[in-house]
Amino acid sequence: MIIRSLFFASYRDFAGHDELSVELPDGARVADLVAGLRARGGGLARLPESPVAAVNMDYAPLATVLRDGDEVAFIPPVAGG
Repeated sequence: MIIRSLFFASYRDFAGHDELSVELPDGARVADLVAGLRARGGGLARLPESPVAAVNMDYAPLATVLRDGDEVAFIPPVAGG
């Protein structure tokens, strides 16, 4: 299945892309996507092991099972004053 991964703010800087399509086996979870992205090395290795993620625009835990065509956005922590 193909998952569309979206990166924002500092995660976009790490990834070097706004988005990336990733092929995963059926039954994969958000945690599997994160592990696969981190394993690619380079800037993606800086993605936290447990980032905040949204699946199809809804916040989702890492245990969420993905389906073909899902969109997973990785949202970095925000600091402000």
